[in-house]
Amino acid sequence: MIERQPFDLKAYVRDIGTRPCFICGLVKNDPAFFHHRVFEDDETLIFLSKYPTLPGYCLVCPREHREDLARDMSTDEYLRLQEKVHILSRALTSVFDAERIYVLALGSQLANSHLHFHVVPLPPGVPLEEQQYHALMAEHGVLQIPDDHMAQLAQRIAEAYRSALTTR
Repeated sequence: MIERQPFDLKAYVRDIGTRPCFICGLVKNDPAFFHHRVFEDDETLIFLSKYPTLPGYCLVCPREHREDLARDMSTDEYLRLQEKVHILSRALTSVFDAERIYVLALGSQLANSHLHFHVVPLPPGVPLEEQQYHALMAEHGVLQIPDDHMAQLAQRIAEAYRSALTTR
């Protein structure tokens, strides 16, 4: 069983507001912004969250720094990004036998301004009162998944993603 650890929201807010865009750092392969990658191409990057509230919690983002969905992306760019979200959803469903896939576009001009989508598999059997926003809120604790297990998860999701690509 994976343990939850309290999430220090104040420290996170303090840290995130003082550093450069972590997604741009990840795109540039800056080791300070390491995350386990699931998929990448010329336009998109998919990686596991460093602060997962459920196993398989992924972020999907354009490689280029974009902040506003309506103003910074063409319809075609948006649709290509959403196609990746859909393929990832199918991959996560197969890997985690997910009951539902949550998809949210979160972020803020004050921190995490790089456009990104949270794509999260809800495992079967989670009580209703622990689903939806409750399941996604770091304030309820984040999973402490060892790095080697995160690497294995990323690999399993990547394999399922490649498989889902071939069956579109």
